[in-house]
Amino acid sequence: MSASRPRRRPLRAALFSLLTTALAGTLVLHPGAPPAEAAPATFTHPGVTVSRGQLDFARSKVLAGAQPWKGAFDRMAASKYADLNRTPRPRAVVECGSYSNPNLGCTDEREDAIAAYTQALLWYVTRDERHAAKAIQLMDAWSAVIRDHTNSNAPLQTGWAGSSWAKAAEIVKHTYPGTWANSGRFATVLRDVYLPEIINGSNSNGNWELTMMEAAVGISVFLEDRAAYDKAMATFRTRTAAYVYLASDGPLPKTVPSQNLDTRDKIVRYWQNQSTFITGLTQETCRDLTHTGYGISSISHIAETSRIQGQDLYGTDVGERLRHALGFQAKYEQGEAVPGWLCGGTLHLGLGPVTEVGYNAMHNRLGFAMTNTQALTERTRPSGTNNLFVAWETLTHGDNPA
Repeated sequence: MSASRPRRRPLRAALFSLLTTALAGTLVLHPGAPPAEAAPATFTHPGVTVSRGQLDFARSKVLAGAQPWKGAFDRMAASKYADLNRTPRPRAVVECGSYSNPNLGCTDEREDAIAAYTQALLWYVTRDERHAAKAIQLMDAWSAVIRDHTNSNAPLQTGWAGSSWAKAAEIVKHTYPGTWANSGRFATVLRDVYLPEIINGSNSNGNWELTMMEAAVGISVFLEDRAAYDKAMATFRTRTAAYVYLASDGPLPKTVPSQNLDTRDKIVRYWQNQSTFITGLTQETCRDLTHTGYGISSISHIAETSRIQGQDLYGTDVGERLRHALGFQAKYEQGEAVPGWLCGGTLHLGLGPVTEVGYNAMHNRLGFAMTNTQALTERTRPSGTNNLFVAWETLTHGDNPA
């Protein structure tokens, strides 16, 4: 990608924003999602997906040797991401194409970001300052070099990496008493390199935009950028309503205005040619449960961040959609026979380690009986990482009351 791309982005982003605004009132097939909650007057830190209270609970359980948290911690500590000898591999331009072709820095960036988050968690639990220093080294290495993401998967890559960077940065900046001299440079890179790539969303499959909004919300919290937070949250509310179907939506799923899905045929094609809609079905269920898991995970992460910031979305349609999406996918992941009307009678399984956050919120906090999700969550504990943007959630959110 030529060096001219960054200069074109502001104009393209502005045109996209104007087009989306102009179309919003004319192309939606169903009423839109409820208005997004406003950003808090004062942001809570650390406050991206995991709070200080949750970290304290997890730490106390690990130090007491209690399960499943001790096993989850041990799994994290034994992973490649916990290696104090890890050498960061930053690139000025990360170029990511479809199906990792090309893969120029994509895996390195995602895994260095997960490593930074892993080291931040290790610091918090153990209070070993070497882990905080390693997290800082990884973040500093990338913030000194990176200036762009290019090729077809650039928005998704930016969302994946940005989600983990924000979580790591929140923990280090707001819990480590030592010096992070380059934290301002890291914030500038999040603002100038990451946020412009993701804040205006995507018309690709729904997991793209949900992951992008997860990163945008997390970065907005770290930057204390109320305008970006509000914009990302509004996009998230609309996309979540269009990603998970509820019977109350009517005969057809809700849509994202800018996609111009204004006929039943268009909607069916976009929903992977699935023409029967039932509560809990997602826009990507008939693609595969792995990509579906990405979308469900980001919904839960954003809802959790919003709760920490003082606006609990679990009691809205977001929580209802999350609960049913988890339950619907979990029953087939657990082995229930796939009916002929669903995806032609065949599902591609592999939901991934994505159930802990939503299950803890909807079952443990709100008291919903989530039999299938509970069975899957307990069977797969301690959950690990998908090596993209999900990591160690039995440790951070498993049965966590904070």
